[in-house]
Amino acid sequence: MAAWNNRGTCNPYMGANVNELEQVLIGDSAHTPPAQILDGLTSEAAHRAYPGSPRTIYEELWHIVFWQQMTLDWIRDLETAYPVHASEGFPTPEQTALESWDQLCQRFLATNKQAGDAALDVARFDVEVRCPSRPGTPTRLMTVREQLESLGAHNAYHFGRIVLLRQMEGLWPPPSGGFSW
Repeated sequence: MAAWNNRGTCNPYMGANVNELEQVLIGDSAHTPPAQILDGLTSEAAHRAYPGSPRTIYEELWHIVFWQQMTLDWIRDLETAYPVHASEGFPTPEQTALESWDQLCQRFLATNKQAGDAALDVARFDVEVRCPSRPGTPTRLMTVREQLESLGAHNAYHFGRIVLLRQMEGLWPPPSGGFSW
């Protein structure tokens, strides 16, 4: 898998166009950069079921991409409906069969770059957006910044699960490096 960050390295001090929110989403903030977490994973490893884990690495990443796209829709004023059931945020076997691991990684990188770019658009941070909620609850209003912060926290949680699964399988750190503690 190619290295992430078309702006250069993932160094948070690399230039004026970088802010901490962008780094939380795409870079080297409080955790290893997402693309680096995915580095070196084969399709076989991504689809492997791990004892005690309810999800595979593939399913975790698919879920991240699902909510990342939802966030991008919401901050673009596209009222995408909130899932009726939590299971809708994870792939069905049919969806998994339609998208290879490499395709899923590319879709993640594309939407992750868009989220990083949105984090650089500080002029829009205070714009309120409608974020549909669970069925039966009122639609929430959040600022673009709040929605991106929520995405960063969500992604960090699920990437932490991916790192743990990699550690359990002896696939950590990735070839490009990463914290081993």
